[in-house]
Amino acid sequence: MKRVPFIPTIIATGLGAGFWPWGPGTAGAVLATVIWLALSQLLTPTIVMLITAGLILLFTWLGTWATDRLAPYWGDDPSRVVIDEMIGVWVPLLLACNWWTALVALLLFRFFDIVKPLGIRSLDRRKGAFWVMADDLLAGIYSAIVLAVIIFFSDAWAR
Repeated sequence: MKRVPFIPTIIATGLGAGFWPWGPGTAGAVLATVIWLALSQLLTPTIVMLITAGLILLFTWLGTWATDRLAPYWGDDPSRVVIDEMIGVWVPLLLACNWWTALVALLLFRFFDIVKPLGIRSLDRRKGAFWVMADDLLAGIYSAIVLAVIIFFSDAWAR
């Protein structure tokens, strides 16, 4: 029996977050949010947004590659693959500007990722490594839309 490839495993499991036994998807999304929060403490908002966009693009590609390499060992969409949750939560985090909007982004993403409304479930049912990423990207887009509305109205109320 062949060994599971190491590099795809590290990528797909979000540095091992996918091995968390109680909600690996949440563990991956929390890890991605913590990474964003750390970046937001060290860098300017514009740089954080650019890095976050770069992470989404890079890890969508790497996650698709890694998931494809692991499918013969783990199946089509195993729960330990959490890189999709990481890229998904980074989408609304593009709009986040502080810790509370980051927390709202995380909560909104997990809601859309778990409930899977508005076409997310149909993407989730498709087979192939790209579709593992696609449903979470759509959940992230919906989360970003709702977060943008929340930010708009919270700024309007603050005036």
